Amino acid sequence: MIYKIITKKEFKKFINGLISENEAIGPKQVDTDAKGKPIYQFKQVHSFDEIDLDYTVTYSSLKNFFLPFREELSTFSFENNDWEQNIEYHVNPRVIIGVRPCDINALNKLDNIFINGKFPSPYYLARRMNTFLIGLDHIPPADCFCESFDAHQVNLGFHLFCSDAGDKYHLAINSSKAFNFLKNVKTGEPTEKDNKAYIERKKLIKKKFRTRVNTAGLYHYLDLEFKSPIWKKWGDKCLNCGTCAMVCPTCYCFGIEENIDVSLKKSQRERIQYSCNIVDFAEVAGGHNFRPLNEDRLKYRYYHHYKGFAENANEQICVGCNRCGRACLAGINPKDVINDLRLESTDEL
Repeated sequence: MIYKIITKKEFKKFINGLISENEAIGPKQVDTDAKGKPIYQFKQVHSFDEIDLDYTVTYSSLKNFFLPFREELSTFSFENNDWEQNIEYHVNPRVIIGVRPCDINALNKLDNIFINGKFPSPYYLARRMNTFLIGLDHIPPADCFCESFDAHQVNLGFHLFCSDAGDKYHLAINSSKAFNFLKNVKTGEPTEKDNKAYIERKKLIKKKFRTRVNTAGLYHYLDLEFKSPIWKKWGDKCLNCGTCAMVCPTCYCFGIEENIDVSLKKSQRERIQYSCNIVDFAEVAGGHNFRPLNEDRLKYRYYHHYKGFAENANEQICVGCNRCGRACLAGINPKDVINDLRLESTDEL
């Protein structure tokens, strides 16, 4: 890792240079909620002035730019008794600006599944390798608990990471591409005072977390509470809408659809993001459903996030951003569910 200092004026010049040469994506205010608070989303931008780097958190995550809700995997044609298949995963270079540490950590977890896993995805890989990622630290929202999962800081998975230092940024350079891009603007070597301010900034961010989840032994609590009535308590509230999976930065369950043209001469295969909370997720041919109850579907989503499945080497994939808790129409918050499980286990012991 190489560290540099850049003034915010030069940083603006740097970002505008990247935007002029690449597709650029950054946080923008798109609406306000019922309480008048701004709602942010990552959207395409055409200048630095369109970006709001002081945003709190985006409603949905960066996952949508790497695992689209619906994506074409291949097309088939059956002309003149000849069968042809076409597969493309071309992605133009792009830059994403102002990414929070928990979202970068979420991408790192997806990397372990879709790049380093047993069945790597060329579609995901093409998007990841052609994306220049610029991270930015921030004071956490009141209901964020990413510090509990050590996702509030990040050491890999980005090209450039910025730590706010008043009228300048303390830069962590994590790729040769970022190092070369920065040659077009003025940067300086961090002084002892700069490094001290950087450390104090990290301490301040850690201190500002107001929501924490006790994750000690959580892996084992889930085994102990597999048949707990807690699942029914929260499952009865669940609406099976899949909103949690839609906004989650690490939910990656999907389905495959084959769309055959009425002429029977061509077809299209698509991958569609799905959710294990949806009623028919575990339904098979013949109509049998392996998870017919709300509590079963909710339970397995929590098991996937906090215990892990084989696909992600039993690694917890939650980063504590609490997007699911904010978006849930039924008011189901992971912090409350985990606390219920821990209290019940304590009572039994």
